[in-house]
Amino acid sequence: MGIKQNAPDAIKTGEIKNHFGRKVAIDASMSIYSFLIAVRSEGQQLMSESGETTSHLMGLFYRTLRMVDNGIKPLYVFDGAPPKLKSGELAKRGARKAEATEAHEEAKETGTAEDIEKFSRRTVRVTREHNAECKKLLSLMGIPYITAPTEAEAQCAVLARAGKVYAAASEDMDTLCFESPILLRHLTFSEQRKEPIQEIHLARAMEGLNMDRDQFIDLCILLGCDYLEPIPKVGPSTALALIKEHKTLEKVLEYMQNDPKKKYVVPESWPYQDARELFAKPDVHDADHPECDFKWDAPNVDGLIEYLVGDKGFNEDRVRNGAARLTKNLKSAQQARLEGFFKPVARTDDEKASLKRKNDEKIAQQKKRKKDEAKAKKDSKAKPRAAG
Repeated sequence: MGIKQNAPDAIKTGEIKNHFGRKVAIDASMSIYSFLIAVRSEGQQLMSESGETTSHLMGLFYRTLRMVDNGIKPLYVFDGAPPKLKSGELAKRGARKAEATEAHEEAKETGTAEDIEKFSRRTVRVTREHNAECKKLLSLMGIPYITAPTEAEAQCAVLARAGKVYAAASEDMDTLCFESPILLRHLTFSEQRKEPIQEIHLARAMEGLNMDRDQFIDLCILLGCDYLEPIPKVGPSTALALIKEHKTLEKVLEYMQNDPKKKYVVPESWPYQDARELFAKPDVHDADHPECDFKWDAPNVDGLIEYLVGDKGFNEDRVRNGAARLTKNLKSAQQARLEGFFKPVARTDDEKASLKRKNDEKIAQQKKRKKDEAKAKKDSKAKPRAAG
């Protein structure tokens, strides 16, 4: 999206423990999907003895524990009904999944382990059962969850704007279009992945890109959001340049249609005005709605043992250990963070300019290094080999 290049001070990276004492609204469906893909053994999803998938529960239990161990209070937000516009995109995804399922079966017969893994990831779908099982597990853990009227990310953004949580957590950059002041990425990744947590500040991003919210939404739509397919040949830098030059999507499309070279082909059905409306006025509960009341409770240890160990075949010692950590960390009155008492000091224009300059220099150095490496590689290939 060009935030890294144009607004370097909008993105902070750091360790999970830096978020001690913060409440965070997490996009549940996105997390469950990532657990189904990532929590695997020998390329397959984890199963209980009776053949039920348990990857989503394993991921949810241990990744939530990791957050709580680091002093974070998670709130999970589940998707409600998809908006009408999304159903078209979902139908296409469904068709792609069906194709992938076929390819997966074929790969099992003839393909390499790599092919099987690739196609099996594409067939993953979060089902109603997955969601229901995750909600049951969260209740037993004492971790609150709410169900949004439609999009979870939009509901997370409402809670973050109202100050009920510090940030919305999702891998989906679209979350920023719903006006979440802060987006956290990689929060539900495993410890082994060693990915730092990314903290993206919307106001700084828009300032660095020199855009207002409407233009920012248009940029996201042009990049191919959840509701519409992307326009072929329009990548992040092209999209940014087009919005900067033409200011609105209407003008961008006008330019594309009048371009004699016909470089860009806009898909036949591309209802961008509807997508814009869904970002600008999503169907959400207000922050003071009764559905948005949530609190953290002590875990139901017996219930957890019965569900995870009895029904799903988890290791009893590990579940008991997890429940003890939950009891200790959720009960301990967490220290308030100092930022609650102090207003952050805005950066001066000189500081911003200096930061941008350093970032530009870093990017230029990286480009030069890549160029030098490519040249050295080319030269070494071109050298005649010495006769043996």
